[in-house]
Amino acid sequence: MADMLAGRLNVRTRSFTVTEVPVPEPGHGEVRIAVKAAGVCLSDVHLIDGTVSPLYLKGDEVTLGHEVAGVVDALGEGAGRFEVGQRVLLQAGEEDLDGTVRTRGVDYDGGWAEYAVATERTVVPIPDSLPFEQACIIPDAVSTPWAAITATARTEAGEAAGVWGVGGLGAHAVKLLRLIGAAPIIAIDPVPAARERAVRFGADHVLDPGAADFRDAVRAATGGRGLAAAFDFAGVPAVREQALGVMGRRARLVLAGLSGRPVTIAEDTLFSYLRQQILGHYGSEPEHVEQLVRLVGQGRLELAESVSDVLPLADAALAVERAEKKTGNPIRLILRP
Repeated sequence: MADMLAGRLNVRTRSFTVTEVPVPEPGHGEVRIAVKAAGVCLSDVHLIDGTVSPLYLKGDEVTLGHEVAGVVDALGEGAGRFEVGQRVLLQAGEEDLDGTVRTRGVDYDGGWAEYAVATERTVVPIPDSLPFEQACIIPDAVSTPWAAITATARTEAGEAAGVWGVGGLGAHAVKLLRLIGAAPIIAIDPVPAARERAVRFGADHVLDPGAADFRDAVRAATGGRGLAAAFDFAGVPAVREQALGVMGRRARLVLAGLSGRPVTIAEDTLFSYLRQQILGHYGSEPEHVEQLVRLVGQGRLELAESVSDVLPLADAALAVERAEKKTGNPIRLILRP
C-alpha cells in the first residue's frame, strides 16, 4: 500500500512531527484497522516533553496514541475473530507472556496514524450506536478511573468519595462514581470551570482546595465521617496531604495521578489507628474496557460531553499544545485521520 500520515516522536531528541511512513502490514494473529478517531492524553504530552519515557520501545521512534478506534481493514495470517469492516476500539496496551505490560503508542506504534496494527486479543468490538470519537477514549480516559474506583478502591454504594483534579480522568471519575452509587461525591479543583463541569457530571459538592474552610466543608458534607475513598487524579503531593486530612475510618487514598515525588504520612499513629490505606493505581485491565463498552451500549453511560473538540491528524502538534496549556479546559481532544 501507499504511505500514510502518522504522528511520530523521536524519544532521543523529543522531536515530534506528523510525517509520511509506510502503511503497516498485519502479522500473524494481528489485524490492521483504519483509524477513525484517536484521543490526545496528557501522557502523550509528557512523552513529548520528556517527563515520561518508554521502557520497552525498540529503536528511537514511535507513533503516539493509545486511545484508538476504527474499522478493521485487513487480517493477518491466523486472525479470524474479526471481519473486515467491523467497528472496533483497541486496548491501550497488552501483557506479554512473561508478564511485561507494554503500552500502545509508547512501547510500540499507536494510533495517531491513518492505520494501526494490533494483536487480536487487544481488539474490542463496539456497537454501531457508539461514535468513534467517544469509543476511542474508553481505554484510559474512562477505563483508568473506572478501574481505580471499582477494582483498586473497591468503592461501594453509599460511600463518600472525593475526587481531586477534574480533568480528563477526574471528570469521568465523578460520572462513574455517580453510576455506582457513591454518595456524597465531592469534586475538588482550583479551576472554577472544572468545578462547574463536575456538577454537570454528577458531583454533589464542589470545593476549591485553597478554601480556608475546606476541612470543615468536607466534614459537613460527609456528616462528620470523612471520606471513605479519595482519588488523586492531579498527581500533586499537596493533594495527598490534603486528602489524608479529610479521610475517615478504613478509608482508601488512590494515587491515580503520577507525581514522581515521595508520599508522606504526617501522622502515622492516627493513620494506623483509623486503618487507612494508600493504594497505587495505573491504567486498567481488558475486562474494564469491555465492561464500559457494555455500559455505554446499554445507555447507562453517556460520553458525548467528553469530546471537547475534533482536529485533523495533520494538526496533532496543535492538539498537543492545547492539551498541555489546557486551552478551553478540555476533557479530551480527538484526532481524526
